[in-house]
Amino acid sequence: MAHATDNEQFQRWLAQINQECGSFAAQTLNGEFTGELETGYTHALKLSTVTTGNVNLYRTRREIKDHNDAWFYTVFQLEGQAVMEQNDKQTHLEAGDITLVDASRPCSFYWQQRSRQISLLLPRPLLEQQLRMGDAHCVPRLEKSRPLVQLSHRLLQESMNNRELSEAESAAALEALVCLLRPVLQQRETTPSRRERQFDKVVALIDEHIQSETLRPEWIAGETGMSVRSLYRMFADNGLVVAQYIKNRRLDLCARALRCAADDEKLAGIGYHWGFADHSHFSTAFRQRFGISPGEYRKRHR
Repeated sequence: MAHATDNEQFQRWLAQINQECGSFAAQTLNGEFTGELETGYTHALKLSTVTTGNVNLYRTRREIKDHNDAWFYTVFQLEGQAVMEQNDKQTHLEAGDITLVDASRPCSFYWQQRSRQISLLLPRPLLEQQLRMGDAHCVPRLEKSRPLVQLSHRLLQESMNNRELSEAESAAALEALVCLLRPVLQQRETTPSRRERQFDKVVALIDEHIQSETLRPEWIAGETGMSVRSLYRMFADNGLVVAQYIKNRRLDLCARALRCAADDEKLAGIGYHWGFADHSHFSTAFRQRFGISPGEYRKRHR
């Protein structure tokens, strides 16, 4: 049982995690809890350095529901060990390793002993330009022995230490990190289960018809030969809701289009192109997902 002072320290640390990293729940493990959090923001590089031990930090659907999930947590292990779980897969991290954790799905972090790691927020559209949706949905361990993993660690450290990076330079550093990690992620050989293959098929069908007004759960179920209930259950097993997934996917594609849009291109036209007939609804949904309006997002990424 933790002492009052230990519990107060734990509660302060968890509150800071929730403020800086998103909504999480946590519980202490056997042993003395330690926890520190340092944040650093250099324009596009949004990261936190977590130093902790003897704690389990996790996200369930409850924590995900009301929080922006348009990210992957890119975890750079600096010291000690950590265990990550997502999608019934478990990854053990050693110092120098990297892993990706999908913010839109339940996950769990275990630190049995003192551990130090950097968590970098990687925008979902930026990663999914380079990889299929299904490729990033596991918790891969990118081993420290790989040259590109070592380069990624060095690039992140150099970028963190250079406080004079401009907005454009920090965005370029973020894109460079994705380019370095992409070959390592694509080289990983996995044998998906029948249910995973079916889910990938549904996701591909959604992408193929993402602009269609008929893209609804009932239509998807009919096209894939399953009941609507089975479709809902499949997405629920992956921590997702079908209609919410479709809306978020459209918003992510809008965000991608906005990064390349000309200044005189109508925002309403971009939203309409990706399935948002009402501009007010598009603007509200975009702000809820990315924290800023479509116009502000385009300006920020010019």
